[in-house]
Amino acid sequence: MDIREIIVVEGKDDTTAIKRAVGADTIETNGSAISDETLRRIAHAQEKRGVIVFTDPDYPGRRIRAIIEERVPSVKHAFLAKAKTIAKNGKGLGIEHASDADIREALKNVYTLNESSVFAEQITLEDLMMARLIGHPQSKARRTRIGELLNIGITNGKQLHKRLIMFQITVKQFADAVMQLDQEEQHV
Repeated sequence: MDIREIIVVEGKDDTTAIKRAVGADTIETNGSAISDETLRRIAHAQEKRGVIVFTDPDYPGRRIRAIIEERVPSVKHAFLAKAKTIAKNGKGLGIEHASDADIREALKNVYTLNESSVFAEQITLEDLMMARLIGHPQSKARRTRIGELLNIGITNGKQLHKRLIMFQITVKQFADAVMQLDQEEQHV
């Protein structure tokens, strides 16, 4: 599987994992303190070939995404569930610990944020409350799983609503994911 776009990752170990799993070029941010020079390189890469942001499912990874989105809003995003990025010894988390198959799957399910488009089917905050994704004792765990099911990453309640709209998740996709989540909880 060859990827045309340049993949933005956090560090050298992530680059090694990406190159092991797929044919792709990378730009490394070297952590969440992204330099202006790195942001210029990402913007240039977006103009020339396109960019996929593929960061760790933790706070620094989310911060990197937010910084890049603000500067280069048209980038694509790939997400991996936290459980798929935990080191075998349990002492670390990151894309570098993911299997090649999981990396390839995440890169098949990329999203482009599209804030400016008019999207008729919007999921409301009331829908999120009814699905126990906000305002419920189990909301955090449910949001984590919904993020995995919809491939939109881990979010807080406010971010979840924004991502559902930005990634143009349909009411049916949302309802199907909530139904799967409810069924999984019944079998635990």
